[in-house]
Amino acid sequence: MSKLKQISLFLLIALYLVGGANHFANPDGYLKLIPPYLPFPKLLNLLAGFFELLFGLMLIFKTTRKYAVYGIILMLVAFIPAHIYMIQIAPFMLGKWLVTKTVAWIRLPLQAVLIAWAFWHREN
Repeated sequence: MSKLKQISLFLLIALYLVGGANHFANPDGYLKLIPPYLPFPKLLNLLAGFFELLFGLMLIFKTTRKYAVYGIILMLVAFIPAHIYMIQIAPFMLGKWLVTKTVAWIRLPLQAVLIAWAFWHREN
């Protein structure tokens, strides 16, 4: 594996481990992003955090990496309603950050970048 791909994989693992843990440490920020038409927002937040942690750990090992990649892709697709909802409710404060409509719009196609990033690691 090239040095660039090793660094990329390390950053991807860190992203999902930190992001997953943050669902448990700071649930309020995530709960406000769950569209009101989805049931059991607290459970959905916990599940999102659990799967981000799980997939982050699975990325570490070659034998489970491909499964983690496809899990991440499915999870990111499942998060699209939350990103659309962010556009609808913007502007709003997320902790100390102001999420404007522009920022919310940028985050939506960013999902495709994250999907491509994960997909790049499916074969190593």
